[in-house]
Amino acid sequence: MLALLFPGQGSQTPGMLAPWLNDETKKTLATWSLHIDLDLERLGTTASADEIKDTANAQPLIVAAGLLGAQALGLSKFSVVAGHSVGEITAAGVSGILSPTHALELVRQRGIAMAKAASQVETGMAAVLGGDRNEVLSAIKSFDLVPANDNGAGQIVAAGSLEQIDKLVENAPAGSRVRPLAVAGAFHTHFMQSAVSHVAGFAQKITINEPASQLLSNKDGAVVAGGKDAIDRIVNQIANPVRWDLCMESLVQLGVTGVIEFPPAGTLVGLLKRATPGIESFALKSPEDLAAAKEFAAKHGGA
Repeated sequence: MLALLFPGQGSQTPGMLAPWLNDETKKTLATWSLHIDLDLERLGTTASADEIKDTANAQPLIVAAGLLGAQALGLSKFSVVAGHSVGEITAAGVSGILSPTHALELVRQRGIAMAKAASQVETGMAAVLGGDRNEVLSAIKSFDLVPANDNGAGQIVAAGSLEQIDKLVENAPAGSRVRPLAVAGAFHTHFMQSAVSHVAGFAQKITINEPASQLLSNKDGAVVAGGKDAIDRIVNQIANPVRWDLCMESLVQLGVTGVIEFPPAGTLVGLLKRATPGIESFALKSPEDLAAAKEFAAKHGGA
């Protein structure tokens, strides 16, 4: 059984769209760019690391990269899709819940709204790597922080005020190390509540279809009940923790044997290898990987 995975914010790198550009993809990017008033080709080829770190730019760029990769691979048969944070919107596009254009319009509004919310208060995030899970969660709570991304494989991301993040860094739980993340705010916490209302309002204007494959939710790892349920969950997830650990557990429970992570690939297969080594994985990083990715997909029932 084959699953397709789509990474979230922080996975972007300068020039990451360059290998995927040809006459056809340039036209596609130009159309998408026109719809969302953002030059995706420039952001994905010549923009600096600082520019694509900006939440309003990073999120549409990541979704565009995943959609381009999925279109290039051209699979019509797969069983499960899942995305981490903003990657859920890419997954919704690939599963057919949203058209590519509507997926990009939604993520454009999400990125703008989250950047605006982040600018209101000085907040941030830090990854806690290693340590006893319960002790890590207890430490995060003791500093009035939120476990915003529970990524499994010994990685939990705390979010909240910069002052409290600094205290966590200075008082790392036993056996762990705490690494501040270069992000603009405390995503997936109550600090993002204003973005939820904005994106919820926009979501009412787009067409929502039923999924052609099972889509896992970041809320609890469950398979969504339908297209509307998926979008409602994606919107509410802006201000609520991402439970990627539960998504990985669901992959096992559903009987997934192989996963392909789409551009910008690497992060999710890394987590999967540590948490669920029984599932084979493939990171589709460039067009040079397409032939091997098709063979991998066929091996696990994809086509």
